[in-house]
Amino acid sequence: MKSARLICIMGAESTGKTTLAQALARHFACPWVPEYLRQFCQRHGRTPTREEQSLVLAQQRSAELEAQARAAQQGSGLVFCDTAPLLTAIYSELVFGDTSLHAQARTLHLNYALTLLLAPDIAWIADGLQRDGEHVRAPVTRMIDQELARLPLPVARISGQGPQRLAAALAAVRRLQSGQPEGGKWGAGAGGPRSPQ
Repeated sequence: MKSARLICIMGAESTGKTTLAQALARHFACPWVPEYLRQFCQRHGRTPTREEQSLVLAQQRSAELEAQARAAQQGSGLVFCDTAPLLTAIYSELVFGDTSLHAQARTLHLNYALTLLLAPDIAWIADGLQRDGEHVRAPVTRMIDQELARLPLPVARISGQGPQRLAAALAAVRRLQSGQPEGGKWGAGAGGPRSPQ
């Protein structure tokens, strides 16, 4: 049986990752993977330490594999992932100056069929312990860009408000389903998908 394709939704904090993951999962009637960091913060009442970042990364990947198994049971061809181990590695570098997770996170990112990269163009909203503030969105977005540029995988840049944001994501997923991005190639289009050079 063919495994469901994982689609990663990445972006700095408060860019609508969870909302978009849930909306896409509803639209395609398939599983989605919640962000493990949120669960960790709620369970422990604090953010992870430097030493716990590898646990967050591993738990995120484990949840993806479990969702892939559920998708296979349901006959679903897609799984939407609210963030990725790569974002854990990026925040570990930003917060702790620790780059030790990057190699593993880059390798794990090769499991995604598509990355939806969300622009920080919607209002920042506080969300308890796990958000540092609007000022980190620009540097985190740059770090994500740098990391994705290393990988030979299709990336669709998603921007806009509400329905426009969802419509852009749906269009990118449909391109994936139609086979357009095979080999990491996308058609040209302002604000649309690009492939790392």
